[in-house]
Amino acid sequence: MKNFVLLGSVAGAALAWAAPVAAQQVSQEPYVDEGDPVGERVTPEPILVSASRLPTVSISEFTGSALIITAEQLEQRQTRDIADILRDVPGVAVAGIAGQTQIRLRGSEGNHVLVLVDGIEVSDPFAGEFDIGTLQVEPGARVEVLRGQQSALYGPDAIGGVVAYQSASGRAVPGFAARLEGGTQGTVNGALRYGAAGDTWDAALSATVVSTDGQPNARGGVRDIGRDSYTVAGKGAVDLSDTVQLRAAARFIRTEGQSNDSDSDTASPTFGFIIDSPGTRFTNEAVYALVGAKMETLEGRWTHDLSAQIADVTRETFTAFGKSSGSEGDRVKASYVSAFALADQHNLTFAADYEVEGFRNTTPGGFAFNGRREIEQVGLVGEYRYAGEAFDLSAALRHDINDLFADATTFRVGAGYRVTDTTRLRAAAGSGVKNPGFFELYGFVDGRFIGNENLRPEKSTGWEVGLDQQLGDSASLAVTYFNSELEGEIFTTFPAPTFIATPANRTTVSNQRGVEVSLNARLAPQWSVDAAYSYLDAEENGVEEVRRPEHIASAALTWSAPGDAASATLVVRHNGVTPDVAFIDPSFVPVRVQLDDYTLVNLNARARMTDQVSIFARIDNLLGDRYEQVFSFVSPGRSAVVGVEARF
Repeated sequence: MKNFVLLGSVAGAALAWAAPVAAQQVSQEPYVDEGDPVGERVTPEPILVSASRLPTVSISEFTGSALIITAEQLEQRQTRDIADILRDVPGVAVAGIAGQTQIRLRGSEGNHVLVLVDGIEVSDPFAGEFDIGTLQVEPGARVEVLRGQQSALYGPDAIGGVVAYQSASGRAVPGFAARLEGGTQGTVNGALRYGAAGDTWDAALSATVVSTDGQPNARGGVRDIGRDSYTVAGKGAVDLSDTVQLRAAARFIRTEGQSNDSDSDTASPTFGFIIDSPGTRFTNEAVYALVGAKMETLEGRWTHDLSAQIADVTRETFTAFGKSSGSEGDRVKASYVSAFALADQHNLTFAADYEVEGFRNTTPGGFAFNGRREIEQVGLVGEYRYAGEAFDLSAALRHDINDLFADATTFRVGAGYRVTDTTRLRAAAGSGVKNPGFFELYGFVDGRFIGNENLRPEKSTGWEVGLDQQLGDSASLAVTYFNSELEGEIFTTFPAPTFIATPANRTTVSNQRGVEVSLNARLAPQWSVDAAYSYLDAEENGVEEVRRPEHIASAALTWSAPGDAASATLVVRHNGVTPDVAFIDPSFVPVRVQLDDYTLVNLNARARMTDQVSIFARIDNLLGDRYEQVFSFVSPGRSAVVGVEARF
């Protein structure tokens, strides 16, 4: 009951804001990134919201590597977890287990990727990263992915890039939308959304539920690992005048599920392997909110934006004997952004961020420090953009003032040149930083882990070159080469004689380089294909980085009947051989292992019964491939669902 009260409170607060209010408008019509196409091109100028601190940027003018996953693509592939479709993005590696799904961009760590949801930073301040497996798809939503160092715009946490999820506004997708599906493993998923708009306001409120009894995730195990995830969200904006707009967004996420532990008996033949662990479970709960005001002056040429946001994240794990670990993290952030259009082709932006992150370890037992600690930071950003007919230029510089770490200055520059109407060259370079997290600094697990208060931030520099090529009227190709270096990478040491794990900074340089390729083609009036391939060479101290496969590929073939009366999509995703570590030695010093490659085949179909009602079906892992994304954690096998969707 407590959860439903909290969930209802967040929904009520969001609706209260949304009734007279709603968020910054972004077109939700289907479109595709010209540089990294994944779907059908139906409008000429898609825009990126996350590529600049305030002004939106046309994808044809962006000088880096970006991708837009449209609402249409999310619907075609019947995506429920955002993590699934991120597997189709070049340069992205996904690895998930119960309670934590990580994404890595261009060989970076999971905590090197900044995740924004409706403009809110959603990472857990304690753990330093966001469990992307808790982000469920709402009707009409879309996703932007920026690859490469973005710290010059967003500060720490954006070494690898940015993933920005945007729910649909009430103006973009008005009316009711509902979806209900059920299937194998006791799966029941649902979504409900309402959007509305007037002359000066719009609002949207949504709720999603993802529930499954799950499947065993231990080798030879029989215990099903299920989960239940609930999300309630609202957003809205109101125009107080022709030049002043207020906006707000709020989101509540709760995920609870079963999990298994590794065998800790050093005399057991399965020591270090995941085994059935009855009573082991986890809960993750998060509340996010943002309020903001935007004002335009000088006939819209000078824009001012003031916003404040909060994040409050609680994570707990339990065994059959009670609570085994826990953490609390919170963030308060205020930002001011001022953008000035010098002319049609020149734009200047200044931004100032003030952020306070708080942490507390709630693990019981008395052996871990349970007091609260805080980190305070101020960031100052300057950005210039030039957009000409054939040539585009961007440059950004940021200085972060930290109360715990040394101050840091990061940069990003880029240029694009349209050689012909169908060929565009682009290049970019940048730097990034990542501050150590609370657990790395102060964490403690009796006999297993000791934090290191002397850690310093990791620093990354890199560059990329790319070619975007239009192939006739029905296909486009993008190829990008990137190269990055990471200094001071935080790794885990196991010093003798106790061999208790503790983090430290590398004195050597870690390298990440690779090639990203994407292709979009319309094969016939009713047929289209989207394909992506990534090659990655990522090494830490001369050794291949874990959980970053050298080869990743995907392809989605879509058929649509005339008038969109029906559709079907076949998705094939291949993950190459992946290095990992296993703690199967009694000293707890990790042993390097190789995870087999795997190929997932998903098939779905949809048919429209009336103008408002459609039925659909989906089979995931059609071939029943048995695979592991993380050592000894067996991933789900074949599953199937059927459902109905209505829009009014």
